[in-house]
Amino acid sequence: MPQFETRLTPAIIAEFTASGLWGHRTINDYLDEAAARHPGKPAIIDRLGPLGYGDLRAQSLRVAAALLRLGIGPGDVISLQLPNWHEWTVMHLAASRIGAITNPLVPAYRERELAYMLELGQSRLLVVPDRFRGFDHATMALRLQQQIGTLEHVVVVGGAVPAGALAWAELLAPAGDLPDFAPFCPDANAVTEIIFTSGTTGPAKGVLHTSNTIITPQIALAKILGLTAETVLHMVSTFGHQTGFLGGVRLPLQLGATCVYQDVWDVPAFLGNIERHRINVSNGGPTFLQDMLRSPDLGRFDLSSFRIFRCGGAPIPRVLLREAREKIAHMSVHSGWGQSENAVVTITRPGDPEAKIVETDGQVQPGMEIRVVDFAGGALPPGQEGRLQCRGAYLFVGYATRPDLTAESFEADWFDTGDLAVIDADGFMRITGRSKDIIIRGGENIPVAYVENVLYENDRIQDVAIVAMPDPRLGERACAFVIARPGKSVTLDDLKQHLDTALVAKQYWPERLELVSELPRAANGKIRKADLRTRIAEILRQETEGNPAP
Repeated sequence: MPQFETRLTPAIIAEFTASGLWGHRTINDYLDEAAARHPGKPAIIDRLGPLGYGDLRAQSLRVAAALLRLGIGPGDVISLQLPNWHEWTVMHLAASRIGAITNPLVPAYRERELAYMLELGQSRLLVVPDRFRGFDHATMALRLQQQIGTLEHVVVVGGAVPAGALAWAELLAPAGDLPDFAPFCPDANAVTEIIFTSGTTGPAKGVLHTSNTIITPQIALAKILGLTAETVLHMVSTFGHQTGFLGGVRLPLQLGATCVYQDVWDVPAFLGNIERHRINVSNGGPTFLQDMLRSPDLGRFDLSSFRIFRCGGAPIPRVLLREAREKIAHMSVHSGWGQSENAVVTITRPGDPEAKIVETDGQVQPGMEIRVVDFAGGALPPGQEGRLQCRGAYLFVGYATRPDLTAESFEADWFDTGDLAVIDADGFMRITGRSKDIIIRGGENIPVAYVENVLYENDRIQDVAIVAMPDPRLGERACAFVIARPGKSVTLDDLKQHLDTALVAKQYWPERLELVSELPRAANGKIRKADLRTRIAEILRQETEGNPAP
């Protein structure tokens, strides 16, 4: 069982408990109350149909008992690489019931990423689909089990369960009376989640959260947006990201509401689900909103129930907001900002002016504070750009196995987010840049340093720099500027083949290659990526105008 060191102290716990921001509840307290109040109400609607609160609770209890029989207990890490299926939530609730720690994993991750994450988290059990989107997850999971010393069990959801793995049905099968779970009930300040960042400045970091740090922001968000038990939510963002996990798994349970899960983005299916299930709220990057608004199927469905779309991960183009108001007049669009380390910190409110919605990331939620400082740590006045810092009740409690990195990320109790921002005189914050090297493709972070390091292993490449290039639909895509080794040739297919062989997730691959003889560098030798971003933007502009750059 891993013993994760955290930054929590008795003083921090006492402060937030006394303020009423933290309490003693876990996610299963919300589940138990909802199941007692309306057991037949759908908690989840997914690919297999509705699952009521009573059945959800019953399944999670059986799986919790099965976990205890397997020797999984308090503090053990359970990793989940499932799509947005109800089994994800059942396992998370079962893990929480016995004090185990949930580790969300993105379904697109492959062996290279997973081996690092499973080893750092000391995972004891991994849950995967048999196949998803044409990929054999079950076979990969068994290979990983041979590499990771702590990984004792692989559980497979689906009909094709290879030898050596446990079938999901085995965990669900009744096995006598349920045990008394009370001795395993976790403290609300114990670690309940480890989720990995995109590794923008090196290897991915394991972000540690407690029940309190991920319950509190959901309470605030629900109040701001007027969400209740009667709300029908929708989630297509993967549960492997904090957005999907908190907004699709946790928030509906805290409300006692219904959530419609979508495992693959498909606009007609989404629009049909709005009509069929009377969905009220969804969220995702601006790309999802754009796809929805510009779908030829938009007018075919009754969207009268749909009232809120939350956007995050990238700025909302003003034209998109106006298009939303023209095509779905009753729907409000809300921008916001958050991270794996701190959930949703800022958000626009109902009634905010259009300029604030498209030009800012909103105001801070109750329970958090934000500030902008210069590079010496001095606070800056409204309107000036600087390093964005935050503090408060939503903050993570440390990076797994990296207390040094945790300490480096804080100035006293202020967390340095790695983003650059401006806060205006009205308290609205706007992200203006990133002090971290990162690309955001359709709301999905691409860990640039990680991909570059893998490409450096290719003996055809002498030097490489990956930068964002503008894209009208996804916001940004990745472009690789490459210097080939003398006598060698490099193509985009070469890069893709190398990354595929290195088992790097496809979503991280560059989508354009620019061969160059040199890379622009500052006096200290650092590559001037701003110059490369300007260069590729100009190349794209000239191509669009029919005048390719030389």
